[in-house]
Order: sequence, then structure tokens, then C-alpha cells
Amino acid sequence: MDLTVFASGSTGNCCLIRHGGAGVLVDAGISARRIRTALAEVGMTPAELTAILITHEHSDHIKGLCVFLKSAPVPVYAPETVAAYLCRTVPGAFPLVRVIEPETPLREGPFEITAFPTPHDTPQSAGYRLSAEGSSIAVCTDTGCVTEVMRRHLRGADVALIEANHDVEMLKTGPYPPYLKRRILSDRGHLSNDDCALLASELSASGTRHIVLGHLSRENNAPAVARRAVSRALEGTGTALSVAPEAGFLRVEAEPCCV
Repeated sequence: MDLTVFASGSTGNCCLIRHGGAGVLVDAGISARRIRTALAEVGMTPAELTAILITHEHSDHIKGLCVFLKSAPVPVYAPETVAAYLCRTVPGAFPLVRVIEPETPLREGPFEITAFPTPHDTPQSAGYRLSAEGSSIAVCTDTGCVTEVMRRHLRGADVALIEANHDVEMLKTGPYPPYLKRRILSDRGHLSNDDCALLASELSASGTRHIVLGHLSRENNAPAVARRAVSRALEGTGTALSVAPEAGFLRVEAEPCCV
């Protein structure tokens, strides 16, 4: 099982989780052309996708979905209100969209997929954990705080992509208007580097082998700043740390957790 991040940030989010010859996309927030090109570069075709998982309806997570589905009719899973939004706004999506119930595992191809709720400024949003043959990968960004439900589903994942959106001081002294700063800092906004570091430490203690930092703000963070904040929490643990690119590729292989 492996995770390949195609894009992560406020301009677009999309990653691929693969096992054997099957793959699942998490979000489609980049252009359909970029998705097809990215799949080709890792040796996959859209026909080999078993599902697309949507975390929530913000444009940086769905903007490529409409065009992509026209040539690749892949089942699309999303929480109930997100699924309803996609059926209303994405032409041709209705026959493909399926509601995924929170914390209820389902089987799609070789993957067991579990969605879990995350607190964000939408009616519903979700993180996902995928497992196959003893390995597991979790993806959880766009969350204003860390809940016990999130912890329960993230613990012990071999690879975890989690949010390190902003440095608090950079955000407070930066150019954003006050209302947007309040939104980002709220419990339904985005996770700071410091909160991400605390979560990373917990996951490392639970056996997570590799942590990937995602959804970094271009204005209120930097890869070196996020890495420095989280690496301190992981010092001496043996857990690997990577930063997902805003555009480009990051591939991480999941090996079964030893804890």
C-alpha cells in the first residue's frame, strides 16, 4: 500500500492511495487534466481507480471532479450533505455519488474504507482511513481542532497525512483580514503547526511509521517552519516526517505497524 500526494494546499488537494493494481483518489481539487497526467506518471489509468473519496465541498477539494467524471465514471463517496451538494452542482455526478456513513467501514476493491467526521466550517467534512492486507493509510486535513473521534481513527495508521496549515504568529501578524483570521483559528477552521505537532506525537506513540504534513498555507506557513515545529515533537521516535508539496509528487509506502 502506498500514498502519493499530487497536490496539497489551499489551491488544490488530491492524493492517491494504491494497493496492487487498484487505487483510490482522496479529493479532486485540481484540474482533471492534472489528475490524468499525475495518474499516468505513476503508471495508473483512471480505469484502475475503484473510488473517489471526497472530504467536503470546498472548491480546492472538488474543482476537477466534474470534468474528470465525464471520461472516468468512478464511484464517488462522500458524507451525506456533501453527496447532496455534489448531486446538485456537479453535472452527471448523480448516478455515481454514494453516501458514506461515518465510522461504518465499507469494502471497495481491495480496500476497507472508513470515514470519520472532522470539525470544519462546512455542514459535514470527513477524514478517511484505508486498510488493505494489514497496512493502513489515513488522510485528515481541514480540521480546526483534534477530536477524540479523529484520534481513534488515526491512531496506529502506518502512514498519516495530517494538517499543518499555519504558524499562529505568522497568521496573526499576516495580511489576512480579521474575520478570516478568526475563522482559521476557530475550532472549525484549520489546524496550526503546534496542534499538528501534538497530534503527530500521539500518532508516533501509537505506532505510526510516517507522518506527512499537508494543507500548508502559502501566506501563513512555510515547509521549513512546519517541519521544524513537528520534528521537535518526533525527535528520537523513529517516525519519519515529510511535507506534502503544494504541487508535484510525494510518495510514501505503508508498512504494517509494529504496535
